[in-house]
Formats: sequence, C-alpha cells, structure tokens
Amino acid sequence: MALPSEMTAIEIAKPGGPEVLRPARRPVPLPAAGEVLIKVVGAGLNRADCMQRAGNYPAPPGASDIPGLECAGEVVAVGPGAGRWHLGERVCALVTGGGYAEYCLAPAANCLPAPAALTLAQAGGVPETFFTVWTNVFQQGGLRAGESCLVHGGASGIGTVAIQLARQFGARVFATAGTAEKCQTCLDLGVEQAINYRTQDFVELTKAATGGRGVDLILCMVGGDYLARNLKALAQDGRLVHIAAQRGGKAEADLWQIIRKKLTVTGSALRPRTVAQKALIAAELEAKVWPLLQAGKLSPVYDRSFPLTAAAAAHARMEADAHTGKILLTV
Repeated sequence: MALPSEMTAIEIAKPGGPEVLRPARRPVPLPAAGEVLIKVVGAGLNRADCMQRAGNYPAPPGASDIPGLECAGEVVAVGPGAGRWHLGERVCALVTGGGYAEYCLAPAANCLPAPAALTLAQAGGVPETFFTVWTNVFQQGGLRAGESCLVHGGASGIGTVAIQLARQFGARVFATAGTAEKCQTCLDLGVEQAINYRTQDFVELTKAATGGRGVDLILCMVGGDYLARNLKALAQDGRLVHIAAQRGGKAEADLWQIIRKKLTVTGSALRPRTVAQKALIAAELEAKVWPLLQAGKLSPVYDRSFPLTAAAAAHARMEADAHTGKILLTV
C-alpha cells in the first residue's frame, strides 16, 4: 500500500490549556521491528493527555511527543517480527503516544482485534480504559466474584468500564458521581447504589449497604483527602487501588486503621510499563474480556466525537467535567 509522506497530527505548542493543541504536518512514521503502522480512524481522550498538554506528565523516553495513548484503525504497514498482524486488519492499540494523528505506530504485541460490535472510531476509545481497569481491578486488586467494590468517578471512561467488568465477573458494585444525571448513568450500568459525592457520604452509604462491613475494593482516581475516607469505607482485608490523584498526591492516613484491618493500599501507572508487560495484559483481555465485547455483553459508553483538528475543543470538554464516558477524536 502506497503511503503518503506526510500526515496531520496534533502538536502541543507549549505547556498550557487546551488552546496550545494545534494541527501540524508531520512525516508519516515507518514501523520498526515488532511494530505496525495504523491508519487511524478513531482515538480516545484520556486525563493523562490533558496532564501531558499542561506539562505535568511528560512522554516516557522514546515515545512520540504527539499526544494520544490509544487508537484504532487499519494496519497499513508491518515491521519485521510483527507476528500475527497483516495489512488491512482492523485493530485497536495501546500506545505510549502518537494517537492524535492520521497514522500511528503501535507495538504489535499491544494491539488487539477491533471488536466487531463497535465501529472503528469507537474501538479507538477502548484500549486505555480496558487495559487500566483489568490490570488494576483484577490483576493488582484481585477482585473476585461475590466481593464488593466502589468505583469513584463511575460515569467516566474508566468508571463505566470498571462498573461493567466488575459486574460481569460477579461483584457487587457501588459508584460515586457528581450529578444526578451521571448517577443515573451508573444505575443504568447496573450499580447497586450510585452516590452523589457532592451531597452524600460514600462511607456511610457503602457501610450501610454492606451491613457495616465495608467494601472489598475501591478504585480511586481522586486521591487527596479521599484517602482517609476510603480507608474507613474498606472492609477487613480490603484493597485500595489508586490510578490518579485529581485532588492531590499528598494525604494523611491512619496507619493503625491499615494495620488493624489488614488493608492494602496500592496503585499503578500503565504508560511507563514495557511492551512485554502490556502484552501480558492484552493476552488476558483477549481471552477473558474480548468475547464479552464481541457478544455485546459489555457496552462502552461514549460521550461525543470531535474531528482530529478539534482536539482543543475535546480537551476543553473533558476538563469541564461535562462528559459521560469516552470522548473520541475521529479522522
């Protein structure tokens, strides 16, 4: 397939607000060993993109300076040793950067078949949330059937996936959200109780719903002063898993509470992991989760799509917290 020499990509002109994102012309990259080149149809927005744009989350060494941690489209070039993928296949991919472009390089081992139940544009918003939820809630958090979990930010891209996966694998699920409409989204996805964190106390309500025991696992992207309240809401042997700290990375904790209840407080970041580490997550997702996607038992929630060149408007919407589910860029 003949490839153009240049493509449109979104650059970060300088650290700042959404307005610093600008379309630019870049050379079309060519895949190295173990890589494929994807002609992008859709790419998902993530909070990490906003942090990178603001200058607070630099790309790891060797990663593209173009933002975007996930994309989907058609394989148009294959590097040596790229394994299973062939020209013309429809894939979605987890990448360390480069998703906000017409063409994106991806490690072959971090690609998955684009779910047939979704459009290619929609598939562009799948990898980051599914990889994140699977590794944090199930691999690291060890959530099991019959346990209970609390998902903060239940109406977010991460939250809507976490709710659905936890329910599919047999857990009781509670969620917090900031508006009545977002709480309704969580209820529609099957949570036992949706808690408006602006007007209700999630510690009190989850304890009441579990007979005073508390929940087994909390997925938290809030941080800050939520730490102390999360510890109170956890059951004996409970696990608190952090994936972000939107209200700050510093907090005080009652260590005796952790000791008495035998709590585990942990967290992780996906982007810095190696291709091989991410490949292990991809393999589990394809075996255990992709059949559910293909069967329509999981339905990713989408908010709004923006053209690639309107990435600044998409970021503004995300930072206004006006969205429910994933925001997409389309090419």
